[in-house]
Amino acid sequence: MGPLDALARVCGDVRPGEPAEGVLGVEPAMVAAPASLDEAAAVMGVAAGRGLAVVPRGAETRLDWGTPPERCDLLVDTRLLDGLVEHASGDLVVKAQAGLPMDRLGEMLAEKGQRLALDVPLPGSTVGGTVASGAAGPLRFLYGTPRDLVIGLTIVRADGRIARSGGKVVKNVAGYDLGRLFCGSYGTLGLIVEATFRLHPVPDARAWVCCPVGDAGEAYEAVQTVLHSTIAPSSVEYLGPGTIAVLLEGVPDGVAARARQAADLLGGQISENAPDGWGSYPEGTTLLDVSAPPTALPHLINAVQETGPETGVTWSGDGHGHVGLPASLAPDEVAAAVDAIRAALAPHKGRAVVRYAPQEVRGALDLWGPLPALTLMRRVKDQFDPDHRLSPGRFAGGI
Repeated sequence: MGPLDALARVCGDVRPGEPAEGVLGVEPAMVAAPASLDEAAAVMGVAAGRGLAVVPRGAETRLDWGTPPERCDLLVDTRLLDGLVEHASGDLVVKAQAGLPMDRLGEMLAEKGQRLALDVPLPGSTVGGTVASGAAGPLRFLYGTPRDLVIGLTIVRADGRIARSGGKVVKNVAGYDLGRLFCGSYGTLGLIVEATFRLHPVPDARAWVCCPVGDAGEAYEAVQTVLHSTIAPSSVEYLGPGTIAVLLEGVPDGVAARARQAADLLGGQISENAPDGWGSYPEGTTLLDVSAPPTALPHLINAVQETGPETGVTWSGDGHGHVGLPASLAPDEVAAAVDAIRAALAPHKGRAVVRYAPQEVRGALDLWGPLPALTLMRRVKDQFDPDHRLSPGRFAGGI
C-alpha cells in the first residue's frame, strides 16, 4: 500500500499535492486535511511510519516566512480544524482549534465582551499559524505576544502521539511549557491542534494620540516621555517616517483624561480612529523583524533612513518592530541594508530577522543572523523530532 492510500484510510480529505501549493517553491507530494484531533494524530502516525517530511499549513498568511523546507512529502492542512472548543467566559479563558481564523475568533469573543489581545497584522491568520509564528501587533506593548497569552496547547508529536500542556486555568503548569516552546517554532516541533488562551475584557473606550516627530532624537524623546509618564498606554508606536502614536483604553472618563494628558505631553492630536499604518507591516518586498531595548530606537531610525526614503519602519515601545525594504533595492543592496541595521542594533544586543524576501534576494541574505542559543535549539529539536521530519530546514540554523 502506498503512502497516499495509507493516509486515506485514516483521514477523509487526502489528495496529491499541486505545484501551486508549494512552500517557498517546494511542492508537496501529498496533502491531508484532518477534521479532528484523532485524525490529525493518525495522519502524523502514518507519516512517522513512512518517514514522511511534514509541513503544517494554516491560511498561508505566513507560509512564506522562514527558509524553504528541505523536502515536503506531506502538507498537513488545518483548515477543517476550525472550531471553538470552549469559551469559559467567567474564567476569561478560551480554547480554539488551530485552523480557526483569528478574526472569526475575535468576533465570537466580542459577543461576550471579551477579546484575545493579539491584534495580528495579517487578516485571515489562523490560531495555529499565529502561535507557530509568534505574531503580534501593537497590543504586545501591554499584553505581550502568544508566548504570554497561551496557557495550554494540544499538539501531535512527530511520532503521532498526542501531548497536552497547561490547562483551563492561568496558573496551571505541568511538564514542558509547550506554549512558550511552540510559539515561533515554525512547525518544526509538532503539529498544533488546539490552543488555550487567557482573555481580557473589551475596553469601553479607546483613543489615539498622535504627534509628528522631526528626527530620530525627537522620536526617542517622545517615546521616553510616554514610557516614563503615568498615562498607562495600551500601545506606543513609532510609525515611520515620523509619527508617534499612543493608544489609550479603559472607561470613557479615564480614557478622555489620559488622552488629554498624553496630548499635552507630546503636543499631539486626539482621535477616535487609529492612524494610517497602525497594526500593519510596513510596505516593502523584504520584511525584517527587529528587536532591541527601547534605547535602540534612534539608532534603528538612522540606519533605516540611510537605506533610502522608500524604506518603511514601525516600532513598538516594548522594543520590537518591523522594517520594510522596497523592491527597488537590488539583492546586494538589501543584504547591505540588513547588515547595517544589524550593526546598529548589535551594541544594544538587538536582532534583525528576515521574515520574507523575494526569491532572487534570499540567496544574498543571512535570514536569521547570529544565533547564540542555536546549540540549545538543536537539542530541543532532537528531543521533539529526532528524525528531523517536521518542517525540516524551515527554522534558524537549518532546524
